Amino acid sequence: YSEELQECKTLEKQRIEREKWNLLEKKDLERRSEELEELALLECCFPEAEKQKREMRVLAQWKHYTECDGSPDPRIAQEMNTFISLWEEEKNETFEQVMEKSKLVLSLIEKLKLILLETPSCDLDKSTVLQYQGSILRLQELLSLKVNVATELLLRQASNLADLDTGNMEKIIKDENVTLYVWANLKKNPRYRTVKFSQTQVGFEIPRILATSNVALRLLHTHYDHITPLFSTVVTEEKHGSIVAENFKEEERTEKAVPEENVFTEEAADEAEQLKAEEERELSSIPEEEVKFDPTVDTVTQKISDPEEEESQTTQFELERKLLSETVSAAQLSLIENVLEMPETLEPYEVNMCHFAPLGGVYHLEILELPPQSKPVKGWVLAEIRQEGLQKFTYPPENTEEPDPESAFPPIEVTLEIHESAIFFEDPQVVRWDAEGKFWRSDGVTCVYYNRENRLLTFSIDTMGPVTLIQDAHVNMPYQSWELSPLGMNKALLMVTTVFIELQIHIKETHCMLAAVKLKGKSRELRVIGKWMTPIPFILALKEAGLNIFPAVYSHFYVVVNNKVPQMELKAYRQMALLSSAFSFGWSKWNMVCNSTRVVFRVREHISEEEEQNTWALLMFSGDRAQMLKMQEESDQFSETLREGSEFHSTLYHMMKDFASPEATEKVRHSNCQFIDSVCYMLLSVRVLSYS
Repeated sequence: YSEELQECKTLEKQRIEREKWNLLEKKDLERRSEELEELALLECCFPEAEKQKREMRVLAQWKHYTECDGSPDPRIAQEMNTFISLWEEEKNETFEQVMEKSKLVLSLIEKLKLILLETPSCDLDKSTVLQYQGSILRLQELLSLKVNVATELLLRQASNLADLDTGNMEKIIKDENVTLYVWANLKKNPRYRTVKFSQTQVGFEIPRILATSNVALRLLHTHYDHITPLFSTVVTEEKHGSIVAENFKEEERTEKAVPEENVFTEEAADEAEQLKAEEERELSSIPEEEVKFDPTVDTVTQKISDPEEEESQTTQFELERKLLSETVSAAQLSLIENVLEMPETLEPYEVNMCHFAPLGGVYHLEILELPPQSKPVKGWVLAEIRQEGLQKFTYPPENTEEPDPESAFPPIEVTLEIHESAIFFEDPQVVRWDAEGKFWRSDGVTCVYYNRENRLLTFSIDTMGPVTLIQDAHVNMPYQSWELSPLGMNKALLMVTTVFIELQIHIKETHCMLAAVKLKGKSRELRVIGKWMTPIPFILALKEAGLNIFPAVYSHFYVVVNNKVPQMELKAYRQMALLSSAFSFGWSKWNMVCNSTRVVFRVREHISEEEEQNTWALLMFSGDRAQMLKMQEESDQFSETLREGSEFHSTLYHMMKDFASPEATEKVRHSNCQFIDSVCYMLLSVRVLSYS
């Protein structure tokens, strides 16, 4: 009897819970349209931010024009062509002069890259994109040519710069972008096999045949990478972007139909143009004396036409804003959409650049033929200048009659110093450039040894050429935890903790800054720390430093992730950004438990540092419904039971509004649109809800 009674009580309790749940769902549905309308008003900040960014781009172009500093505007083809042509005409530049000029060249390349990355695709036509890409490639090729010419000029003077002890020439030239190591074999001593540049550990171990040959060794370390193809994934990304945009539009169409009066077809536009043209022709055909000014008629017409014109302008403005809003949303969605197919099958030994990332620049290893040396004759300096310019020495020879070519032409041992600006969390892999196939390959490099303490890398290479160091692009994914907290009005801190590091990123209006990096609990000093940048340059700078916490569209193939539905994830990030001036959000272990259509994270209202912070609450969001959970982060089992006194809401804003102070609500309503946009962009780029 007691068991039956207990069962009845349980059933009654479940019935009451169901009724309560149904009542809350009904209440949520009744106010949904009202809440979504209010959210739409708040989310107007995103198209407004994009509008302001467009204005800033125009202003930047005008500012460059008014400064008249002598540097070309990279957007204008004529100016770029003139700049390139003038530099091509300059002859006999020393390496120092080339390095100085390269600062401007590299800044132009960076500007063009940023224009291509920061400008929405809808604002760039194909011809403009091709123009910018062409300018980048021409600048890169010309810079490479100038470096070779300057190297040849330096090597012609090798005998004048010879070291007194060894009789050979050794030279190191460096600046913030390039380090050049050159050694000229003037003495051809067969016992001189170890080449080590003074005051460094950088050098070569060369075979006997090179020690007796008329050659020079050049190690050019460029901190930039002009080898890896820039635009190999452009087509894929464009295609992906168009698919995303199409999907977004399709979903928009299914959510609500566009009113008929707002639909303008091309035919209607053509008809309107024809009518306008006919009216103009009729007016022009009226004799001048017939056109008389009647103030009464004009006043009446003015009174009638003004409201119509205002209404037309308002409609046009609304259409433009709606179109911009859709464009922004589609662009945001493209950041978190995953490609469905794995990258194409690679050649044998080809490095998968979707999986790995080059780091620390490129090391150009070359054996060069030593050019004829200049000779002083009766007060003159005679120099034989070869028309073919700087020539590479082929090693090993393509055709050899040696019975054992491997012993006669053994691999060359190279020792490099790894720049401190790059962080390797695992031992770096050395890969070499395949000039024919235009890809990095992993074969031909052996005996790799990395001295982590001294940051020295030693390896043997069969054929000299460009080499770079690669690291798994996803070594810091998935994240162990994350937190987004306000630092005041229109300021926020995003903390991301991975297996190796903890990153602290400050966000303030249109800019981001890496505030601190902790590696195994210890702070690490890097050049990128403390520099305010707009989001895209900031992300590039972190990637170049090896701090990649920015998943790409194909990253889910290489990381075990908690994939969420993109549309829902986008809504979560947008709404979190809207609240980021007043509320803190954080990682929850329960996010892994719920399915791909929902996310769970911790949330609390942020109070000033002097006061004690509120306790965290757990919030579950599906894109269309937000609910506070009764359970805590420390609970043993996942439960969707609602927190006492809470209700369902259609948005995060209205959910938090139930518990927020008036001050917090005011902060949310008065947040800067550029700040909200920057926070949203960082959340979309880091993807904390799918990659943690």
